[in-house]
Amino acid sequence: MNFRAVRAIYLFEMARTWRTILQSIVSPVVSTSLYFVVFGAAIGSRITSVEGVSYGTFIVPGLVMLSVLTQSIANASFGIYFPKFVGTIYELLSAPISYFEIVLGYVGAAATKSIVLGLIILATAGLFVPLQIHHPWWMLTFLVLTAVTFSLFGFIIGIWADGFEKLQMIPMLVVTPLTFLGGSFYSVNMLPSGWRTITLLNPVVYLISGFRWSFYEIADVSVTLSFGMTLSFLAICMVVVWWIFKTGYRIKN
Repeated sequence: MNFRAVRAIYLFEMARTWRTILQSIVSPVVSTSLYFVVFGAAIGSRITSVEGVSYGTFIVPGLVMLSVLTQSIANASFGIYFPKFVGTIYELLSAPISYFEIVLGYVGAAATKSIVLGLIILATAGLFVPLQIHHPWWMLTFLVLTAVTFSLFGFIIGIWADGFEKLQMIPMLVVTPLTFLGGSFYSVNMLPSGWRTITLLNPVVYLISGFRWSFYEIADVSVTLSFGMTLSFLAICMVVVWWIFKTGYRIKN
């Protein structure tokens, strides 16, 4: 294991965060706070509680997941796409570093940034509503697994994309709608049976449900199923990344 190479990639990506702190940290926190104020105030005045939890408090895990999912994808996809765009990917490929170490550096940095952002948003939410985390270790487990999984997914998108339009297409047209429709702002149990069945086909439901359970011990699906689905998503992303490097798919394009 070339730890120096992994450390160099990791520190380079983390340094980019501090150089663009307004875009990387401040902007997502402000945007999420606006979601919280608008949904918490507008809808919270009409829905007093959901399954015994005040509405403002109920949406906190969903807002954290929304930011973690989108930022994990954005950080990892841009991190690997930009070297392809400017041509420095060849320097990386010619260096004495394995594909695993490349993934470890880029995905590790993207996941770290997303986890830090999620914790900052969680602390910010605590300024608006009282928070109680019944299972802090499970909360951290779901947070870390989700950040790593979607950082890997973002890495895949960065390899696949051959333009900035494609880099934004899947996060904007697929991931964000699935997150909004995955129970971020409501409980799936509030839906009619037909729509509930359709919603359970949304993979994001299981991520948000497990994460919310760690806070309030309420969930749309069992925590075991949520944990299993999260591990399944992680395994799928790992297999796809392995296939990309095995075949050399678009790495040099």
